[in-house]
Amino acid sequence: MMNLYVISLGCDKNRVDTEKMLYRLRGMFDVVADIEQADVIIINTCGFIEPARVEAIDTILEAIECKSRRCSKLIVTGCLPQKYMDELKESLPEVDAFLGTNDYDKIVDVINCDQRVCYNSSNPCVEIAGRIMTTPPHYAYLKIADGCDNFCTYCTIPSIRGKYRSVPIEQLISEARELVSSGVKELILVAQDVTRYGIDLYSSYKLVELIRELSKLDLSWIRLMYCYPELVTDELIDEVVSNDKVVKYMDVPLQHIDGDILRKMNRTTSENDVLTLIDKLISKGIAVRTTLMTGFPTESDEQFDKLCQFVSSKKLRHVGVFAYCEEDTPSKKIKGKVPVRVRQNRAKTISLLHKGNVALYNKSMIGKIVRVLYEDVDYDKMMFVGRTADCAPEIDTFVYFKADYASVGEFYNVRVIGVKGYDLIGEVVNE
Repeated sequence: MMNLYVISLGCDKNRVDTEKMLYRLRGMFDVVADIEQADVIIINTCGFIEPARVEAIDTILEAIECKSRRCSKLIVTGCLPQKYMDELKESLPEVDAFLGTNDYDKIVDVINCDQRVCYNSSNPCVEIAGRIMTTPPHYAYLKIADGCDNFCTYCTIPSIRGKYRSVPIEQLISEARELVSSGVKELILVAQDVTRYGIDLYSSYKLVELIRELSKLDLSWIRLMYCYPELVTDELIDEVVSNDKVVKYMDVPLQHIDGDILRKMNRTTSENDVLTLIDKLISKGIAVRTTLMTGFPTESDEQFDKLCQFVSSKKLRHVGVFAYCEEDTPSKKIKGKVPVRVRQNRAKTISLLHKGNVALYNKSMIGKIVRVLYEDVDYDKMMFVGRTADCAPEIDTFVYFKADYASVGEFYNVRVIGVKGYDLIGEVVNE
């Protein structure tokens, strides 16, 4: 049996695509952890913004070097070939096959084909429920939809992934049931916009109904990512608050707070609506993660100061920030470009403001007991590593703790005794 090495770049939605692609290849390969041992290499790419494309190209070039030593086939899939097929075919002749985001179902045929093949179809492939998980066994991402209908002026996703397409509820429940039966305790719901779920299939929004059906399964946590603010309804908030299986955490990508900037982004919400929503979520005890963008065209010093004031005053639990990156999108035509260095400096300023908020929050946690899901060991620190319910894997903060013994995927009560940067330090409380 041949050896397969897989690299999945970009978002967690891409990870799910990779896992389903691996399922289609089950029984055909041994998956290896060393690229030098691979007979076949698959790279599932992200092409959302320029840094992601640079990372993808660099990864492909490194794989091409490996191919010259042992590997017999290099396959590149995902957003990059979906968007830039013609350029890739010409500039990377060493790649044996390109598959776009709608062509993962062709992966078996491509591997068995002796000729170079390139696909970037416009029609979505048939979804399958099977997965070969690449996350730790206690959590998994459940992609409830693909594509996007929001058409934010800075975003390339609709041109890459197409229109919004929900996965039927019964298919999601079946997939989730299989994941839970394999040991998954936390399901993380993802899509380009989870709050839009169901509108295309059922002519009404069905996220709350989906959550209630998933809650009937034997799992501990359901987490919501990518909730667009205009569709975070009182019904959804009440469900998050009242449902014991839904963590009191919501990822709401705001991008900005200024009304004029929001309009130019084609965000269908206002400054007042955003402020009202955030205050409501905080008052309900929901930890909020958001994403903010600095340096969008025409962003003035005053508008940026407003964004700074928002971050300083609201003290959201998690804030990700990035500088505007000019892409081939409608925002490219907006006059009043902010210099790149200014965009980047503004992003650093927001990061520092948030870091200060985190320091205050972490200091307030010293002496408290928190419930931690244990996930890993940090051998340098000689401590166990886990997360609280208000932290998503990989992107949020950790709790490092000491204990005589810990089992991955189990929950522990940990007393916080110190702080290290963004993270908490603790020790297990004997029950």
